[in-house]
Amino acid sequence: MGEEINREHKDRLFCFLFGREENRKWTLELYNALNGTNYLEESDIVFNTLKDAVYMGMKNDVSFLLSSVLSLYEQQSTYNPNMPVRQLMYLGKIYDKYIHQFNLNIYGKRLIKFPVPKLVTFYNGIENHEDKILRLSDSFDSDSIISESDVEVNVRMININHERGSSLLKKCRPLYEYSWFVDRIRLNNKTMEIEPAVDKAFGDMPENFVIRKCIELNKAEVTDMCLTEYDEAKTMEMFKEEGREEGREEGREEGREERDGEILKAIESGATIDDIKRMLVFNSKL
Repeated sequence: MGEEINREHKDRLFCFLFGREENRKWTLELYNALNGTNYLEESDIVFNTLKDAVYMGMKNDVSFLLSSVLSLYEQQSTYNPNMPVRQLMYLGKIYDKYIHQFNLNIYGKRLIKFPVPKLVTFYNGIENHEDKILRLSDSFDSDSIISESDVEVNVRMININHERGSSLLKKCRPLYEYSWFVDRIRLNNKTMEIEPAVDKAFGDMPENFVIRKCIELNKAEVTDMCLTEYDEAKTMEMFKEEGREEGREEGREEGREERDGEILKAIESGATIDDIKRMLVFNSKL
């Protein structure tokens, strides 16, 4: 199924709902819910999502300006502790665009004012992760002679899985409905293939959901997004399993080297053949 998916630059479903011009009202509602604000004019939102920031064939961020705040939102179905450095890279590119757009002179004597960055990751993977602040400094070498960094990046990670009942879901109706839809697909997928799981989730969606009409009008595209994200999640899980297997193999190899070293020492100390056999049997049971 994965080979049949068109891997041209696809939106995630999250970006489709919250990162498009036609859905500004939902973006504004999410922004207000996150920041405790009460902005009313959705036309004040200026999207500046990076078109070339692609991860596994999909744009993987939503960014926009509102007043003097630059918001970068990420949705992740696989926990990634490296979001601070990724967000830092996106932020640098967006600030670069901002500088060129307004013809700003960063080499002059006048201090240039930039929009305040607010970095958020919306996590809805199957692993259980608490809301947390991901910090760039956690990635720095702890053995460095100089321990205090001159650079820090904080990314707020919020678990928006439906069963978690995050307070944010209660404040933002479109996000609640998005979370419900993803949860229902995941539940259906336990007993059926992913494509019928998506179809059933849409069929079960309450008529009063505000995102229903948008999904209905773009059902084929939304289905393709869900299939692509599912394929991405499977691929990431495969990479993780390969990493775990490599770790287990390294552990086994280290164990064999340690065992061989112990046996060599025993021989040098005058151990008998029976002693060596007992050591081999003991090690085989570990």
